[in-house]
Amino acid sequence: MKQADFEAFLMELPNVQREENFGYSFFFVGDDHRFPFVTIADSDNDYDDVSNLNREEVFRLNIGVSKETFNNLIAGLLNEGIDYSALNAFLPHPHYSRQHFVCILNPVDGNVEKTKQLIIEAHRIAEGRLQRKDGS
Repeated sequence: MKQADFEAFLMELPNVQREENFGYSFFFVGDDHRFPFVTIADSDNDYDDVSNLNREEVFRLNIGVSKETFNNLIAGLLNEGIDYSALNAFLPHPHYSRQHFVCILNPVDGNVEKTKQLIIEAHRIAEGRLQRKDGS
């Protein structure tokens, strides 16, 4: 799937809003735009150049998952040297792993469906956060 396909998938989820800033697309649940559940980056910037995103058609999905999912997906990687420019590999986010964000560059094959499932999980977490904030 291409970046536009993932963006379309995200926008089909309930109550999703998109905002662009700093060369990123931020995806939020509801109108509280403080904490995105997914971001997509497609170019390097002054704050983030570890993934070499200036390559043609390379993009990075950043997905906020549960602690359990994060630990299962990233087990053992936090203590290794990580190549953040590797394509189609789930990695801890280079800056937001402490918030349980994982990332993947250009998912293909079986990782497309896994990425979609992680996005759905992140959306569900964000929905719960919004409901708690609103007292629902």
